[in-house]
Amino acid sequence: MPAPPPITNTIRRLRFDHGEMTQQQLADRIGMTRQTIAAIEQNKYSPSLEAAFRIAEVFGVPVGEVFQWKADPQSTSSERPR
Repeated sequence: MPAPPPITNTIRRLRFDHGEMTQQQLADRIGMTRQTIAAIEQNKYSPSLEAAFRIAEVFGVPVGEVFQWKADPQSTSSERPR
């Protein structure tokens, strides 16, 4: 069984909570394609830091409410880049 992605997101729920915003409407507001938004929502693509902040800004929430990062439980702090 594959490991869950390290970065997950709540974009779909946030779109629903904001008047059922479509993927296309979100894409238009942040200058991306609908296909990219779909891939981000499905955890198949991690957005750039700038795109992550733009998405959060559209919804008026901190970036940490949109994206969640789960560290690999096998990694240690000494293995992470500084």
